[in-house]
Amino acid sequence: MARKPVTWYIATPADGIIELSCQAGTPVDLADHIGQVVDHPNPCTRKWFDESTFSYFRMVKRVGEALEDTGIWPVTWPLRLWIVEPVGDTGNWSPQHYPYRLLAHQIRVVEETDAWQALGAGGREVLDVIEHEIPERAPRWAAAWDADPEGMRERRWQWHLCGGRNSGSGMWAESVAWATARARREYAAQLWNQRLAGETAERVLAASGASAQAVTYALSRAADLATAAQHHTRFGAYVLDTLRAAELDIPAPVPA
Repeated sequence: MARKPVTWYIATPADGIIELSCQAGTPVDLADHIGQVVDHPNPCTRKWFDESTFSYFRMVKRVGEALEDTGIWPVTWPLRLWIVEPVGDTGNWSPQHYPYRLLAHQIRVVEETDAWQALGAGGREVLDVIEHEIPERAPRWAAAWDADPEGMRERRWQWHLCGGRNSGSGMWAESVAWATARARREYAAQLWNQRLAGETAERVLAASGASAQAVTYALSRAADLATAAQHHTRFGAYVLDTLRAAELDIPAPVPA
C-alpha cells in the first residue's frame, strides 16, 4: 500500500513574509514565490543548529502545530498558511521529541491554504466564537462579576475546583482539553486560540469601566469558550458544558 504523501505547512503574518526572516533582516516573502523553489538567504553551516535568528526554514506536518515557534508576536489574526515542500537535505532537532517538524535550507512554495486549519480541527468554529460570541458575552461576564465580586469569586472557585450539579470541575475539563490538544498535535493551536479569545475580550472591555478582576474573569471565560469550540466534535456535552461554565451565567439564588 502506497504511503499517503506528507503535507508540510508554514504559517506567516498577513503579509506572507516569514516572521523570523524579518527579524533576521533577510525577509522571505512566500506570497511572491508560489510554485517556486526558495533558497534560504543565510543558511546555518552546522546542521541543524541556530547560528542566527533565522537559520533554516521550519515546517510542520501537523497543521495544529503550525503556529509553534514562528516568532509571530503579539498574537494576531488574520494569518496566512502555506503548503510547502522541502528540497534537498532536511533535518530535525530531535525526531523523538519533534516528529512533526522538519528543517530545510530550500523549500518549494506549493500553494496557500485555509489559515483556519492552524487553529485546530475546530478552527472555523473558534473564529466564529471569537468574532461573534465573545464580543457579546464579555460585557455580561464583567458586569456579573462587578455586580457581586465576592459571590462570583465564590461561585467561580466552586466551579473551578468542584464543579456543579450538571458539570465537572473546570480544572478537570481544562486538563482534559490540554491533554487532548497534545495528543492531537494541536497544542500550539489551543494556545493561540486562548490568546486570541482573551485579547478580544480585553479589547471589548477596554473602555467599559470594568474592574481589573472582572476583566480577568472575562478573559478566562473567553479562553475556555474558544477551547470548547476547538474540541467541539471530540468531547461530549458534559465536558463541553463544563468548559463553557454555563452554570456561572445563571443568576445566583436570592437567600430567603
